[in-house]
Amino acid sequence: MDRYGHVCGATLVSNRWLISAAHCFQDSDAIKYSDARAWRAYMGMRVMTMGNSGAATRPIRRILLHPQYDQFTSDYDIALLELSAPVFFNDLVQPVCVPASSHTFTAGTSCYVTGWGVLMEDGKSELASRLQEASVKIISRNTCNKLYDDAVTPRMLCAGSLQGGVDACQGDSGGPLVCLERGRRWFLAGIVSWGEGCARQNRPGVYTQVVKFTDWIHQQTKGQV
Repeated sequence: MDRYGHVCGATLVSNRWLISAAHCFQDSDAIKYSDARAWRAYMGMRVMTMGNSGAATRPIRRILLHPQYDQFTSDYDIALLELSAPVFFNDLVQPVCVPASSHTFTAGTSCYVTGWGVLMEDGKSELASRLQEASVKIISRNTCNKLYDDAVTPRMLCAGSLQGGVDACQGDSGGPLVCLERGRRWFLAGIVSWGEGCARQNRPGVYTQVVKFTDWIHQQTKGQV
C-alpha cells in the first residue's frame, strides 16, 4: 500500500480476482485503506524486496467488502479485489480453488497458512522478508468457542495448535489458509481474520470460513471465479 509497504495478504482465485479480509480495508483516522487506488497486488513473489524479479504487479480496480461485515465482531470478514488487468498464470502465479458451499474441511486436517506477517507477537518484531508457511490443524467450532467464549460465529473457522507455537500474526491478515484435497488440488478453506495474540496456548487462529461465501463470491464476480 502506497507509503506503508506490506499491510495485508490476499489469495488469487482467478486471473482477475483476489480474495482478502474486509478488515484490511477499514479506514483509520489517518489512512484511507478503503481507497482502491492506494493498493497494488504483487503475485509470484517469495522474497519481499524492492526489485521484484519475476513478480507480477497489478493496480486494484475496485474493492468489494461484504455488506454484512461487522468490525466489532469480525463476522463476515471477507473482501473481493478486482485487478486492473488480468494476470498471466505461470509456475509462480496460480489460482487457488474456491470450494463449493457443500465442501467440508474436517477437524484435525492439516492445512497451510502463508504470509509475510511479523514473526513474533511482540510489537518490536518486523515483517518477514521471505514468505513464511506454517502447518495448522483445523479445530472444531465447538472446541474453539469454548476457548473464545462463543465469539466464533458460523462464518468462522479455527485452525492452529492448542499447545500454541504456530499461528498467523499481524501482517498475515487477508492471506490464505489452504488445504490439499485428495492429494491433488489446493482449496481455500479460510482467510486470516483474527486471534488473541499470536501462537498462544489455547488461542488458535480464527479464519473467515470461505465455504459460507461461495454464492456471494460467484454473484460478485459474475461467475469469473
